[in-house]
Amino acid sequence: MMPRNSVTTQAGRPRPGRQYAIALWLFFVALALPTEARASLLSPELEDKLANVLALFVIFVVPVVLIALFWMVHILPEKIAHKRHHPQFEAIRTLCLLSLVFGGLLWPIAWLWAYSKPVLHKIAYGTDTARHGSEGDAWDEGQELHQRLARLEERGIPASELTTLRADLAALEAKFADVKLVDEH
Repeated sequence: MMPRNSVTTQAGRPRPGRQYAIALWLFFVALALPTEARASLLSPELEDKLANVLALFVIFVVPVVLIALFWMVHILPEKIAHKRHHPQFEAIRTLCLLSLVFGGLLWPIAWLWAYSKPVLHKIAYGTDTARHGSEGDAWDEGQELHQRLARLEERGIPASELTTLRADLAALEAKFADVKLVDEH
């Protein structure tokens, strides 16, 4: 029989405790060997180029994207008011622009206003919506009035009433022409 303090077992293999000690010793020897160590998989030149590209992206592209997103979020109440034919659309648009100037502090007010029902407008004008369109809408309505007047002439309406209607129509056209001139200046 072999003594107990022998390094090998009967089959000629080292003991399990000795295997771990040898593996640990080899690990420390591998750590002690001088090798080139890198923190990145890229070469230093490629790292510098990547850092420069990333810095330029952060300096130029990110602020432009953030400003565009800020702008798009701040005109949402204006778009909502236009879609819902809100009668105070122009005031909401102005509040959105002021909100841009004041860093977004007025934006929640514009958002709530765009979704609100204009009670006082409905009392004054009988409706809570307004038509929004281009400048040509007033001209189209004027043309429509002229066509309606022509249909009335065909029906045989008395000339005195038609003369009164034409005078009223001419007065309205003159009034809108004056308003348009004032708006342009």
